[in-house]
Amino acid sequence: MESLDDAPFRDARYAPRALEVERHGQALILRNPMPYSGAVRTVTAPLARWAGQAPDRVWLAERAEGHEGWRTVTYGEAASRVAALAGGLASLGLSRGRPLLILARNGVDHALIAYAAMSLGAPAAPVSPQYGLSGADLSRLVQAVERIKPAAVYVDDAAAFAGALDHDCLDGLPVIASRNPRLGDQPFAALLASPPAADVAQAEDVAKLLLTSGSTGRPKAVICTHANIALNAAQIEACYADPEPPVLVNSAPWSHSLGANAILHMVLHRGGTLHIDAGQPVPGRFGETLRNLHEVSPTYHNMVPAGWGLLVGELERDQALARTFFSRVRVLQYGGASMAQSILDRVQAAALATTGQRITFAAGYGATETGPTACNIHWLNARSGMVGLPTPGTAVKLVPAGDGGKFEIRVKGPQVSPGYLDQPEATAQAFDEDGFYRLGDAARLADPEDPDAGLVFDGRLVENFKLASGAFVAAGALRVAAISAIGGAASDAVVCGEGRDGVGLMLFLEPRTCEALGGADAARAVVRAGLERFNATAKGGTGKVARALILPGAPDAASGELTDKGYINQALARERRPVELERLFAPEPGEDVMVF
Repeated sequence: MESLDDAPFRDARYAPRALEVERHGQALILRNPMPYSGAVRTVTAPLARWAGQAPDRVWLAERAEGHEGWRTVTYGEAASRVAALAGGLASLGLSRGRPLLILARNGVDHALIAYAAMSLGAPAAPVSPQYGLSGADLSRLVQAVERIKPAAVYVDDAAAFAGALDHDCLDGLPVIASRNPRLGDQPFAALLASPPAADVAQAEDVAKLLLTSGSTGRPKAVICTHANIALNAAQIEACYADPEPPVLVNSAPWSHSLGANAILHMVLHRGGTLHIDAGQPVPGRFGETLRNLHEVSPTYHNMVPAGWGLLVGELERDQALARTFFSRVRVLQYGGASMAQSILDRVQAAALATTGQRITFAAGYGATETGPTACNIHWLNARSGMVGLPTPGTAVKLVPAGDGGKFEIRVKGPQVSPGYLDQPEATAQAFDEDGFYRLGDAARLADPEDPDAGLVFDGRLVENFKLASGAFVAAGALRVAAISAIGGAASDAVVCGEGRDGVGLMLFLEPRTCEALGGADAARAVVRAGLERFNATAKGGTGKVARALILPGAPDAASGELTDKGYINQALARERRPVELERLFAPEPGEDVMVF
């Protein structure tokens, strides 16, 4: 078999890339001058388009409850149901500027009622289901309700969210429920029988209110206008020379802009088909994703790095799965966090063994405030850590941030949010003097002499810290490099060391790989060997790992330590594990602490 580096790529159907570079002292401004369509300026317009042009094409599919098959909704069916739901929501008091709080998992009903609300000019405000499921810390829901001030609530299952619905913060609000409605709730099916309401959405209306993670304070509600979302979808579409509607299997939560805008709405914008995946990228809950990928061959596949770490092992073990998965996929993408090069290489090797071709790996970059997609890789690529170049119509300002070619990233474009709901001071602080949004991230040029080569993510500026010596640690880059050196034995790491003498890692193991290695002791040996390799090539004391501790189990999703996008909230993980943190840096470390 030919080597990975020499193997051909399958055609990804990318449009040509373009870049204009301005230099302002040491700062750079990168602009993509490629044209994109501005004809569609509301999120509901594509539904009307495809209902007219392809009424029998499936837009959404989900597993039919109690059956093996799929429940599907065509574009024609969706358009009529959205109009009826809009009429029902209007009768409950929803109108322009009065939000619908959505406390639900991804599903057909969730999508239909969200677009119904948005057609009225009423913002859809989906919050993480973790805020309201049994055992949740309801303080996060209380904060969300205080910020959003909803006019009504939608839940997919009133029984699953019973505790949240009984909380004082939702008292008096109309509740719409798809399943198990309580006395006084509005059944979803009843709203479907309502007289239809016309689509009155305007480009400047608020389409969605999406909460930031709140990792550095109380959550903020990001204003996403119809134009922000619609034009970002058009910008992404312009990266491709591909008229064929995409087919996806995806689980990214719609409470975040990646799932809600870059996936769900991108599929609608391009007239594609989304198979809603109820699996999650964590051990024990990934089986549903595998079941779906055994049945559906996507043309584009996007997962968080944790999901790719789980999937690649199955692709290596299961040739039937690999044949179905690779049969027509043209672009693979990861998002939400950086991915180890070793995982990417294994996926490429599996593709090559199955098809004789590599499949390009893309990555997008941005934030809730940027649509989300400010940059992406829109050329053939096999390198991890890249975030690409600006999407068409976007400008990226790179401001020097320390030594070594590191830049702070700032963004301007039609997809950038006007700010935060009812927080003018936070909004003002988010933008610089030239109107560029400050993301709080760092990047560097893949080739300092050639900006066309793209940008490499270099960590969250707020996650970086200093050791006791005053030396600066780029935590994000170190985490990815260390996990990559370890290989598949570790699923993720929490980087520690603020005010300490050296860098420490708290590591989570990947259960299936550890089982294949022969157990915990063998996995520990692999981890140690990997970190020794990492330290041998790391530059300077701040780039090396001084200590490591393997944690039992997995990150805790219920607490928010593991976000519903499948990556670790580093600050919260350190805060929740003070005992383990002290063990890691104890003056006389125990036998469970690896010292390097």
